[in-house]
Amino acid sequence: MSLSFDVLWLNASPSLKYFDRPLLQVLSRHFTIAQWEYHQSKDEASSLDKAVLLLHDYLSQRTQPIHLVGHGMSGVLGLTYARRFPERVRSLSLLAVAAQPAITWQAHYYVQRQLIACSHQQLLACTIRSLFGAPMPYPIKDLIVALKRDLEEAPSPHSLFKLANLPRGGVTVPLLVCGSKTDPVVHPPVLQEWLPYFKGGDRLWQCPDGRHFFHYFHPQMVGEQLLRFWGSLDTSLVSTDDPSVCRQ
Repeated sequence: MSLSFDVLWLNASPSLKYFDRPLLQVLSRHFTIAQWEYHQSKDEASSLDKAVLLLHDYLSQRTQPIHLVGHGMSGVLGLTYARRFPERVRSLSLLAVAAQPAITWQAHYYVQRQLIACSHQQLLACTIRSLFGAPMPYPIKDLIVALKRDLEEAPSPHSLFKLANLPRGGVTVPLLVCGSKTDPVVHPPVLQEWLPYFKGGDRLWQCPDGRHFFHYFHPQMVGEQLLRFWGSLDTSLVSTDDPSVCRQ
């Protein structure tokens, strides 16, 4: 198994990985990027700790720290890992992750279930319209299947019976937090709550549109922010073919 790569893209939501592909294509033009997926079966109890330990088993085979990046619940996984094993992390980039990491689309959905009297299917359809806006990237019936699977498979601490909280705070490694001004889950005031936890050099950036999956709708824009951040930490990481992408 080769561990020769610069950046590790985390995915704890296999049913939603299609929304990562446009951004990964942008990033892969500039450096070597690997993907790590966590697959949780329906019979397993949801466990963020288990995912963190499996990720650590994987990264413990490397001799050098890695740049981690993840969206949503995958970003929460990266945040938790970076707090426990900072010596393994060169930097952490979070997309659509709140300063209270438990604020996820899953939590948003379960809150709505408590407030709105409608069927599971109808509420998922409403959630999809909120998360993606119009036009939708895929038929709504396919998106319902994907989100339903994510509720079952992602290592989320939430359930219909209980909404959890996770520890607030920053990390000791360099941090980039990206969000969208139109995200109904991690909306701008929630995103701004990161600022008290920032160190010198940490960055916060907001995409002007794109809702919760802004990295899917605006991969070039998000990719430029990631490249600038990583390039500022390690000028040898990004190719010099297009220096305007790497530096501000």
